[in-house]
Amino acid sequence: MAVKFGLQSALQDTPMADLQRLWRRADEAGFYWISVWDHLYAAGSEGPKTGCFEGVATMTALATATSKARVGCLLFCNPFRNPGLLARAAVTIDHISHGRVELGMGAGWKQDEFDDYGYSFGTLGERLDRLEEALQIVRSLLREDSTTFKGKYYQLEGARCFPKPVQEKLRIWVGGVGQRRTPRMAAQYADGFNIPFLSPAETRDRYQRLNQHCEKAGRNPAEIERSVNLEFHMGTDQASADRIRKALEAAGHPRMEGSLTGTSREVVERLGEYVEAGVEGINIAMRPPVNFEAIEAFIEEVMPKFAAA
Repeated sequence: MAVKFGLQSALQDTPMADLQRLWRRADEAGFYWISVWDHLYAAGSEGPKTGCFEGVATMTALATATSKARVGCLLFCNPFRNPGLLARAAVTIDHISHGRVELGMGAGWKQDEFDDYGYSFGTLGERLDRLEEALQIVRSLLREDSTTFKGKYYQLEGARCFPKPVQEKLRIWVGGVGQRRTPRMAAQYADGFNIPFLSPAETRDRYQRLNQHCEKAGRNPAEIERSVNLEFHMGTDQASADRIRKALEAAGHPRMEGSLTGTSREVVERLGEYVEAGVEGINIAMRPPVNFEAIEAFIEEVMPKFAAA
């Protein structure tokens, strides 16, 4: 089975020149999708003491640095922006990229960002409620001539979003690890469903839940593309693979099950498990510093194994 390979670039502790170099190489190498993320502070760090670029502006830079790959964000943190404004930004970047935008949306999870910047964090249920309203608004703005919405968190009255996207249908992605509401919202409102950093077995479980919600909603599950994010920690040879894996284990890395470690051969075997679980797209999630040698090994030794027959 052919796999759509994507790359998610972490916007923390990495110079913009290195990000642009990474994006251009991925674009040249045939990655289907290149993504940024949406954090105000670096994940797994000391917060304000580390550097992190903003998501919408960086996604615009990504659009100008590439010419073939789909460009997007996995995932925009919904509470950071009014959904109408996010829809307008997505349309603008779609025109800049000549119709290559994919729009990912999530509920948000990193509380220190919310607290320090004055956003209301609330409960997980409240953030998911916000996301569900926002998905309906964005979907309507992208596809309808006028949007009126009366919700608990957002209200629009005859809002119009013109110009429309360059592409006929700008796809909306929902993502997260939740077992109940996230798969349901994907079934109801999304064109793609992304799962971050779960094992193949957990990924299969979420897809089964998605299928069940599609059946309840009267929707064909095949309409929703399925992808995973996997942290990228591959070595270029056995010695480097062992060194990287031991360092991650010693640090108590919390997402080992959702990471690609080992040699290229081991990574191919692991990716095969995700394909068997129903994954159509695999996004390797980079963490600083960017290991360009490992990226080249992945391009040369892993991606060809999953090319179309």
